[in-house]
Amino acid sequence: MPDRTLTILLAGGSGSRLLPLTANRAKPAVPFGGKYRVVDFTLSNCLHSGLRRILVLTQYKSHSLHKHLRDGWSIFNPECGEYITVVPPQMRTGASWYAGTADAIHQNLFLLERNSDERVLILAGDHIYRMDYAALLAAHDERQADLTVACMQVPLEEAQAFGVMAVDGEGRIVAFDEKPERPRPLPGDPRSALVSMGIYVFGKEFLIAQLRSDSPRPDSTHDFGRDLIPRLIATHRVFAYAFGGTRGRVTPDRYWRDVGTLDAYYEANMDLLKPAPPLDLYQGDWPIRTYHGQNPPARMVAGPQGSAGLLANSILGAGTVIAGGTVRHSILSSRVRVQEDAVIEDSILFDNVTVGAGARLRRCIVDKEVVVPPGEFIGFDPARDAARFTLSDQGIVVVPEEYRFP
Repeated sequence: MPDRTLTILLAGGSGSRLLPLTANRAKPAVPFGGKYRVVDFTLSNCLHSGLRRILVLTQYKSHSLHKHLRDGWSIFNPECGEYITVVPPQMRTGASWYAGTADAIHQNLFLLERNSDERVLILAGDHIYRMDYAALLAAHDERQADLTVACMQVPLEEAQAFGVMAVDGEGRIVAFDEKPERPRPLPGDPRSALVSMGIYVFGKEFLIAQLRSDSPRPDSTHDFGRDLIPRLIATHRVFAYAFGGTRGRVTPDRYWRDVGTLDAYYEANMDLLKPAPPLDLYQGDWPIRTYHGQNPPARMVAGPQGSAGLLANSILGAGTVIAGGTVRHSILSSRVRVQEDAVIEDSILFDNVTVGAGARLRRCIVDKEVVVPPGEFIGFDPARDAARFTLSDQGIVVVPEEYRFP
């Protein structure tokens, strides 16, 4: 079944709630876990699910994403009909940028019309999770659905950020509200709601017809969740597919995170440091693929004054050197340097960050190419930090890319 499917990965969002991490990169290109980019998780799901015809629709500050896809994901053989193709905006329907998720695909309708596949799988490129899409496609076919929406349960207080649905006893969606102020709780479970994961399966010809119908409507925002799905549930066979089931190739993970805010992004990274991480990066039969730079191994070495340093419950990227410093419960990406008597706690450091001797970092995200001066303190004085950097709602300090200390 995957061999009759065209996959479209929506990767053009601005990620404004992740600023300053998205000041110079698209949200799917944000580093994650000391080694990966956010988009790697969705693409790895495609790879392991047998999906090898993928269009990646990009828009916002996409150079970093394009480069990563070129360097890390040029793995399919076009001679066998396999590809991961980047599709930037081409203004085929006018002079506007993508106005919504549905409009992004409508503007590239010619790619669907010339494609011979029978169905279209639509994915977002900004979530952290494992999922076997082959099982989703099988369920779509068995139900003879016009549209299938992947869904999961979340606490009711979190449901305002999602499309909230109600289903009947057969799994057919009977109501759908995009980001409601008062989410509908699950029957029998007033503390939970059933929400859309932003993963859709359409019959190709059906999708083409719906996009053409939606495009001229003046009352539409041209978005799947706000416009198309609420209209279709009354007239067509629209079903929910529960994430975390036991169909198809089962993985032990039941983990899905929208890393759309600084706090959500920070917490998802910290989840990797738990004794039994809810997302197991070391799972041998479902590895996460990414681009591997040519870096030497990470190492610890005594500092110039003989300090041995300490490493506790942390992730180190290749090429990182801890020279007499201390790193606790933190994630360090490639080629990070931690100098003597520096202390890093509960923090995330991107590529090529240097932490000077005696510096102290706590509950920080430090973007790439930053040199923290010797003796600097970050994460200890909220007023001082707020005057220089971005602070999340939970007090995480974010130092922007290439920041230069005075």
